Amino acid sequence: MMLLHYPFELVAPMVAISSILLLLLGPLLIPRLYLVFLLVYFTGFLYSQINHVFKFWITASTMKKKIRAWNANSTQQQRITANPSEKLNSPVTRHSALVDDERLDELEAMQPEVSSELIHAFIVPNYAEPEGLLRDTIKRLANHSNAQTNYVIILAMEASEQGHEIKAESLANYFKDSFLHFIVSVHPSDIPGESRGKGSNVSYAARVGCAEMIQRGLDRRRVVLTVSDSDSSIPELYVKEVEKAFHRAEDPHFLLYAPPIFFSRNCFDVPAAVRMTDITWSAMVMSNLSNSRGIAFPCSTYSLSQVLAERVGFWDTDADSVGEDMHMMLKCFFKTDGMARCQPIFVPINLTNVQTNGYISNIYARYVQAKRHYNGVADVAYTLRNAFGIRDSFSVDSLTSSGLVSKKSSMYASPTFWIDKLIISIKVLEAHMIPISSGWLMFAAVPLMQFVLFPPHPMMAIVDPADNPILVSDFYANLWNIVKIITVFLPLPLFGTLAIYEVLHRFVDRELYHKKPSESRTWRNCFDYISLPIAAWLFLTLPSTIAAVKRLYKSNDQYIVAEKFFEEED
Repeated sequence: MMLLHYPFELVAPMVAISSILLLLLGPLLIPRLYLVFLLVYFTGFLYSQINHVFKFWITASTMKKKIRAWNANSTQQQRITANPSEKLNSPVTRHSALVDDERLDELEAMQPEVSSELIHAFIVPNYAEPEGLLRDTIKRLANHSNAQTNYVIILAMEASEQGHEIKAESLANYFKDSFLHFIVSVHPSDIPGESRGKGSNVSYAARVGCAEMIQRGLDRRRVVLTVSDSDSSIPELYVKEVEKAFHRAEDPHFLLYAPPIFFSRNCFDVPAAVRMTDITWSAMVMSNLSNSRGIAFPCSTYSLSQVLAERVGFWDTDADSVGEDMHMMLKCFFKTDGMARCQPIFVPINLTNVQTNGYISNIYARYVQAKRHYNGVADVAYTLRNAFGIRDSFSVDSLTSSGLVSKKSSMYASPTFWIDKLIISIKVLEAHMIPISSGWLMFAAVPLMQFVLFPPHPMMAIVDPADNPILVSDFYANLWNIVKIITVFLPLPLFGTLAIYEVLHRFVDRELYHKKPSESRTWRNCFDYISLPIAAWLFLTLPSTIAAVKRLYKSNDQYIVAEKFFEEED
């Protein structure tokens, strides 16, 4: 079994090693083949990035629409509260019969919210996080209108953290009257076969929390599990949108609900390189969400039904599932034979940037976090193994016999599972292989080949002019010119993405977080982009390459939590 699986393990490290070797040896040993490769690679990369710009624009536009509708609804509710007679005279009431179909969605958003029958269980995993940060994260949930009747907090502590009992007891006492239930789980540090990290903590907390909720009489079909980070600021609009998506879906128990991520809590307190890295990361997550087939990946914060979590055996806890968000989506997809899909929720979740004392210290802390994130490259082998290799035996039919689900398929389920397997494999490869290869090839391939084939001085010549394909062949000369022209256009999709992001960031700060213009990004922040090339190589290419090469020997890295400053308001 392991021998059959091993070839898939070689994909990521071989891509990393090949990218570096091609960069150095391609112009010398295989210049003709290398030219063709660069043309294909750069053309494919440019196409994919243009595609991502359009998807990012769709996501940004939808986010703005949702936030505007929420604000309009809130404003109308305030006016109705202040003047109840206004509701009777509103255009929505007097002319409802004359409304055309194009405004139905808009008017629906303007109507008062009905009480939800869903129970939202928020899993808050943490290890050595400041108590003030956890209190602030949970307090934001406590401020939601249905928190006392429909919210359950599952505080996921680690037994290996010194003083975790005192922290958990303090938070439980602080919020004892704020939620329907407040459950504390303590993840043991000595479970055989487990790897330390968010995934194993979430899995243990979900099992403990789900069992506790069932004992307390809650129907598992009504429970929605939301996995968050310790610094996730989850707005009430996100919960409302999850409920709408849940009730509209033909079978909500086959869906993972994924929001975009946003960094606007402490972004001006960190170096520009850190800020730009997280902006780029946020934009990539947003563009990934706009997918017509429901094949996308959550990041950091996401929701799914308790039924789906139980159906797939909760979260994996081994070392190959360290990227628990993407891995859980992949696991749900394969364990349900492609019926599980990702439902985007176009409401941003506000996170904090990694922050420490000192500029160099902060840069290093972000680098450590990037290395941990890119350990998720293990999902490449997991995806290829399940899509094209040997999978663990599993059948959806076995689930129907348990009475948990019906045989009705999801509205998102594709009748062509093999096509969806191919698509999800391509998306996983793109997510992990592009950072590994693009940094090396985009930054150095053309300049290095120019230096090797056309040295600035004859004494520096490495390749004999008679062996230079660009000099002896018109075909390869034209190919070389096309490659150089394409490289000029490669940064343009990134510029388009950043332009859309700048507008979106200001809009979200103003309309959702109600910040003053001085507290949001300004034209001065355009200077942040100067740090982008260094940030891309230091926080994307280098850690992703290291993580890929380490797949050859699967080292067990020490789990290090990214440091975050937090000053609790009185």
